[in-house]
Amino acid sequence: MTREEKNAAIQDLTETLKNNKNIYLTDISGLNADASSRLRRLCFSRNVTIQVVKNTLLRKAMEQSEMEFGGIYDQLKGNSSIMIAEAGNAPAKVIEEFRKKEARPIFKAAYVEEAIYIGEENLNALVNLKSREELIGDVILLLQSPAKNVVSGLKSAGGTLAGLLKTLQERAEA
Repeated sequence: MTREEKNAAIQDLTETLKNNKNIYLTDISGLNADASSRLRRLCFSRNVTIQVVKNTLLRKAMEQSEMEFGGIYDQLKGNSSIMIAEAGNAPAKVIEEFRKKEARPIFKAAYVEEAIYIGEENLNALVNLKSREELIGDVILLLQSPAKNVVSGLKSAGGTLAGLLKTLQERAEA
């Protein structure tokens, strides 16, 4: 690889890192051609981009991106690939699902919405991480809940204020 090609690769990786909030670092070495192809198809179907990278080029891109990657630098050993997705838990779910049949990919680290996760023990936490849309849905559901209680109280007690107070008192006593 010539110096110009390396610089171009670093620039591409830097732009990729700057434009994405969810970046996973994995090891997919040891997968045969068939397994590698199945992993790539699974990633494509789940809107996850996977790319094999050179550790030195990725390190330089991380440094140029002006983002704080902390302990991820220590994970840049051996074979590395990056997985990128819009949803913070999508790559973790892909890794978990694919490992039901294969021993790889090995989870090294993740940068998810400015939080850093390092090591296999964090993979389960990342799988259970809710996406932004799921969190917004939960908040809306919680906000709607008190209003639904008031409406149901009004309907059940004949729509009078006294009936509403009586219903609320009965719920408080129960």
